[in-house]
Amino acid sequence: MKFLEKPNPISLSSMRKTTILFALLVQVSIFAQQTNFNSTNSFNNQTVSLNDQETDSDDLNTDDQNSQNTSSALNFNPNEKTVFETQRSNSPYEWKWVRDGIWTGAALGTSAYGLILIKNKDDLSLAEREKFLNEESLQKEIDKINFLDQWVAGKHNEDANAISDIPFALSFAAPFAFLFDDEINDHTGQYVGLYIESLATTAAIYTITAGLVNRSRPYVYDNSGDTSEDRRFKNNGQRSFYSGHVAATATATFFAAKAYSDFNPDASGKVWIWTGAAVLPASVGVLRMEAGQHFLTDVLLGYVLGAGTGILVPELHKKKMENIDIYPSSGTSFNGDSYNGMAFRYTF
Repeated sequence: MKFLEKPNPISLSSMRKTTILFALLVQVSIFAQQTNFNSTNSFNNQTVSLNDQETDSDDLNTDDQNSQNTSSALNFNPNEKTVFETQRSNSPYEWKWVRDGIWTGAALGTSAYGLILIKNKDDLSLAEREKFLNEESLQKEIDKINFLDQWVAGKHNEDANAISDIPFALSFAAPFAFLFDDEINDHTGQYVGLYIESLATTAAIYTITAGLVNRSRPYVYDNSGDTSEDRRFKNNGQRSFYSGHVAATATATFFAAKAYSDFNPDASGKVWIWTGAAVLPASVGVLRMEAGQHFLTDVLLGYVLGAGTGILVPELHKKKMENIDIYPSSGTSFNGDSYNGMAFRYTF
């Protein structure tokens, strides 16, 4: 039997699209970081100016003014932020251009190398193909699959394959929706930079694994005639391990939930955000199995690795001793003496 050779399904066009997407995200991150840096400098300059004015009028302060300063930390006007609220609005993360630039760059470079490995994977050999063309030998191959995955062998729903791309694409936009949150919006550049770093890390792990490990997709076991032999035996059919769609989706959604929770530790309704973060990649996984693209264990591993990356990357960037606050304080002591100084607060 002679098999016709067709062009490799992993085209240079798809690689260019991936490169352009990452380049665009990097540009957005740099622009946002610069904007955030400029706004911070402007705020600092205004603060210095105000401090000079306060110094000049320091001799004119009265006990009433000290009392007002004390009450500022306990502001009863719901439309204004108190000193404590301002402290909590600070970013819980720290971004270092050298460290994180090297990390992100190395991850993107590794991803590019992984794409090359994927592109150059071999098609299924003629000897291996024979095992999937004979019903008896095909059943033996299915029997070799572990009990968790056997039920997926032979699935090949192309409609499910197309539908799975919808929640997959929506997941990438999910973290950007949280930019409408005031706490996150104040640190847009840092937030977007961490998001890109998370996606790049997931992409690096996935592409290298998919490029080096061969595992037939479930649709390769479909001998009904619905799936063409050309599709079954091309190198793309040997990339079942593990699910990149699920891993990328989980990274995006769990990153968004983790970052929102860290920026808004006291926010209500966080349980619904985490629920959404968990459901979206799970739905992608179900559709990918129904499409015959991955087995259950491929989906589970992609879910764990993706969610883990989405949570761990921001966690590793959290500031040290973030539960310690030092802020200016002034007021009147119990014996009537006025004081000005710095307050230290440790939150357990």
